[in-house]
Amino acid sequence: MNTDLSIFEPFAKGKQKQAFRGNNAVIYTRVSTKEQAENNMSLETQRKACELYALKCGYSILNYFGGTYESAKSDERKEFNNMLAFVKKSRVQISYIIVYSVDRFSRSGPNAIFIAEQLKKQGILVVSVSQPTDVTTSSGSLQQNIQFIFSEYDNQLRREKSMAGVKEALLRGEWCHGAPTGYDIIRVNGKRQIVVNETGKLLRKAFLWKAQENISNEEAIIRLAKLGLKVTHQRISQILRNPFYCGLISHNMLEGKLLPGNHEALISKELFLTVNGIQNKNAHGYTICEENNEIPLKRFVKCDECGLYMRGYIVQKKKIHYYKCNTKGCNNNKSAKDLNNAFKDILQVFNTPLSPDLEKLLTSQMIATYNQLTEGQKETRTLLMNQQRELSKKMERLEERYIEEELTKDLYIKYFEKYKEEKKEIDKSLNQPENEVSNLELCIEKAISISSNLASTWSSANYSTKQKIQFLLFPDGIRYNKKNNICRTDRFNSIFGYISQLNWDSSKQKSGISTVKFDYSALVGPLGIEPSTY
Repeated sequence: MNTDLSIFEPFAKGKQKQAFRGNNAVIYTRVSTKEQAENNMSLETQRKACELYALKCGYSILNYFGGTYESAKSDERKEFNNMLAFVKKSRVQISYIIVYSVDRFSRSGPNAIFIAEQLKKQGILVVSVSQPTDVTTSSGSLQQNIQFIFSEYDNQLRREKSMAGVKEALLRGEWCHGAPTGYDIIRVNGKRQIVVNETGKLLRKAFLWKAQENISNEEAIIRLAKLGLKVTHQRISQILRNPFYCGLISHNMLEGKLLPGNHEALISKELFLTVNGIQNKNAHGYTICEENNEIPLKRFVKCDECGLYMRGYIVQKKKIHYYKCNTKGCNNNKSAKDLNNAFKDILQVFNTPLSPDLEKLLTSQMIATYNQLTEGQKETRTLLMNQQRELSKKMERLEERYIEEELTKDLYIKYFEKYKEEKKEIDKSLNQPENEVSNLELCIEKAISISSNLASTWSSANYSTKQKIQFLLFPDGIRYNKKNNICRTDRFNSIFGYISQLNWDSSKQKSGISTVKFDYSALVGPLGIEPSTY
């Protein structure tokens, strides 16, 4: 029987196949900055060294990649990815990627190791001219991986030093990055300066338009376009909110702080704040004005459905003001003009001019009431002043006894601090403003005049005065019910009701404020004002 086992070799396992490796290669060169690329010295040196290495090793160069500036801290590089796509998809087998040094290939550390391993699985090796290593062996592969890690470490050290320098420059007011739109970077006597250019002058107009005319961003974009400057909506918003334009520096490395910059300010800080106040108000598409005389009932009139205050706003297209409840599902809104007129009609009920005799009687009664209320305050003040004098005497006597050694130091301090605290509380009470009126009769006359002409006084008053009159008359506000189209209130100031009722009684009317039912126009249906005290 034939014992030669060679015939069985086709069935053997684990036989090592001789890997075929061609001599086709590509060259990749790069620098980190634009200045280095423009100088071209480093790129040319890298390319010549790579070509010489390929010649010595007998490699055939099929293509060149790089030849420009790309940061190696990230592998999202255009030329780098073009090179990877070429070697992976080439119809001709590429065996080598030749670089001048490992850090020219990548400084991304673990990611660079991963890319190199994936290339090796496809039969492509990364070889370095200045750091020759046999990457086909385990030790050579380890050495190259260490070089990748050290390249990343070196990159991190450089970044830390660079960032420290950038922070120091920012603290000095120097902007180290590219200039924003509207600025140019120039050098004067070798010193870097950031100055306003022609575009910046146009942007200054946009700031002024916003502040002086309160135009929308869209209108600003249209106006700038007519002047030859095209800006997107997002860009104009960023520009108007950038404090750089008012001479300040904002940067993540400043940890939330703003610092004065050394650059030329495009606008004043006051103008910037004014514009951004407008910007914030226009954030939702309508203008918010805290004191708008067209909507004096906001934060006074409530939704009868949910009990929350109704806000005021303007429909820009119609230029009509409205009151509206913000509660979802209420759908309670009403024309500001109609609701204002309804409230004015309510005031007409209290709008009762007094006869001269009744006015004289009311004035006398109010003076007597005022004196009665303030009499107790005068007595209290006199009592406090007497207590103040007594405490002062006690403190003086305490000092005399301590000097004459009738008291120990501990007892002196104990009682002195006690008297001091008591005197402090009395002084605090005495320093409170008194409710005295220099011309009481004149004040009462004015109060009666206002209360007798509430409707006209309210109509001619400014926003702030209107609010005061509203809450003086209706401390809890009023409620509007859209379903029944009526206004309601739970409580009103009984003083006004008393004056009105007094006038009704004096004129021998059959009904007064306590029985009246407000029934105004088409807007206000039967409006119940229930009398109460205040």
